[in-house]
Amino acid sequence: MRAFCAVRSSELSLLRSAFNSRIQNAFLFDSKHEVSIWLCFKRSQLLLPAKSFSCRAKYAADSGVDGSLSLRVVSPTLLAAEKEEAKAVLTLFLKKQGLSNTVAARTINKSDLFIEHLVSRLHAIHKSRYLVGRELTTLEIREALSPYLESLLKEHGNILVDVVEKFPDPPVRKNPVPPAPVSPTELTPLNCKKQKAVSLVSKAGPTGKLRPNVIYLMEEVGMNLDQIKGITRRFPAFVYYSVEGKIKPVVEFLLDLGVPKSDIPVILNKRPQLCGISLSDNLIPAMTYLEKLGVDKKKWAKVIYRFPALLTYSRSKIMATIDFLYEMGLSPESVGKILTRCPNIISYNVEDKLRPTANYFRMMGVDVSVLLHRSPQTFGLSIEANLKPVTEFFLEKGYSIEEVKTMVSRYGVLYTFSLTENLVPKWEFFLMMEDYPKSELVKFPQYFGYSLEERIKPRYKHVKELGISLLLNQLLSLSGEDFEKLLRRKLERTSLPDEVGTLECNDHEDDSHADLNP
Repeated sequence: MRAFCAVRSSELSLLRSAFNSRIQNAFLFDSKHEVSIWLCFKRSQLLLPAKSFSCRAKYAADSGVDGSLSLRVVSPTLLAAEKEEAKAVLTLFLKKQGLSNTVAARTINKSDLFIEHLVSRLHAIHKSRYLVGRELTTLEIREALSPYLESLLKEHGNILVDVVEKFPDPPVRKNPVPPAPVSPTELTPLNCKKQKAVSLVSKAGPTGKLRPNVIYLMEEVGMNLDQIKGITRRFPAFVYYSVEGKIKPVVEFLLDLGVPKSDIPVILNKRPQLCGISLSDNLIPAMTYLEKLGVDKKKWAKVIYRFPALLTYSRSKIMATIDFLYEMGLSPESVGKILTRCPNIISYNVEDKLRPTANYFRMMGVDVSVLLHRSPQTFGLSIEANLKPVTEFFLEKGYSIEEVKTMVSRYGVLYTFSLTENLVPKWEFFLMMEDYPKSELVKFPQYFGYSLEERIKPRYKHVKELGISLLLNQLLSLSGEDFEKLLRRKLERTSLPDEVGTLECNDHEDDSHADLNP
């Protein structure tokens, strides 16, 4: 079924008015330079044409569209923008299935009909929204299309790309021929190498004992056979490392740096290649070089535990990141602190990850150098999968882009929290806290960093029972002892001394107040 819609040029002024209103409400304008509006509402970038037009919504029958929607006026700007959103959702989905950026982009370019099909599904799922002329958000589009793509993957499996590219005529699935059992002689050289290496971990030698390096790792380092096999499966050379020549020197070196013995298995599991690198020729010079860049030599134990691969990166790779940090306006002292607190920032590709993320926050008006200093881990997040959904979440709750900028500037890790597991449940409880206006979260976005069950709910319930009013930051940021002292003072001011002796602070982190006398 094909549904046709047309818009007369006489209606353009009304549409432009609504469109401009949408933009003004959603984006910040800086007097010095215009802020690009691709930030979260890329769908609204397209300019409204100044002439009449007609458009078609194909494959309505496939999507359950009954045709009634075509009786309404539908902006081609909206349809074109929704196609861009559908492309973004499909691209992200394909990449999650293991496709490279190039292959995913190539598939998108061949999938115009399938993209139109996705848009028609949006119209079917959110028919009532379109009938009242209300535009869908990016989050709503993602939530509508992702389950459908998952169902197609389940149905078509590894031919999904062909289904997408050849829609509406998907390839005929041929009856697969069951693969013949793989015999040991048919294993690839790589698989043979891995299997042989893993088997050596638990294989006894001529003396009836395990290999010396395995015994050392178990008895001196505290690892078990499964851990050693796991490392060997990923890095077969590990099982061949000698105790005296490779493993023991690195382990003792890490212990001398102050690394707890219990952390050694974790470090070796993260980066077993450390044991294959010369201490004198590679590891120690690499540490000296990084110390000159500002890494705190007193905190090497923590740095290596967090990201042991730091010591295995080339100097050119390290300098590419350092140069970017300097470019963003960070001082050498700040760069050193970032490398110490978040050494894995070196693993982020400058052009594919760091720079696009910096541009994203810059368009919001955020001071990128400050954000990098406070929360460098934010720059390892995906713009499409993490940053945009969080930004749009707060915009949908009624906050302006300026307020969102203030929140992330004050609390950089805000974007690292899960929407479903953190932001949404805490937002819903905040709405139940009638004492606080929405603006309180702009002042204190750290609210989202506290445990809902162990901090927020118990403390709020306690102050409500006492009839006391506190600022949000007073409610949550004080330690158990200071929190109780504040409650005592509040009660004394309200002439309720009898209740002071019954105060109980529900702070699971500090029980020292339990023996205090009123």
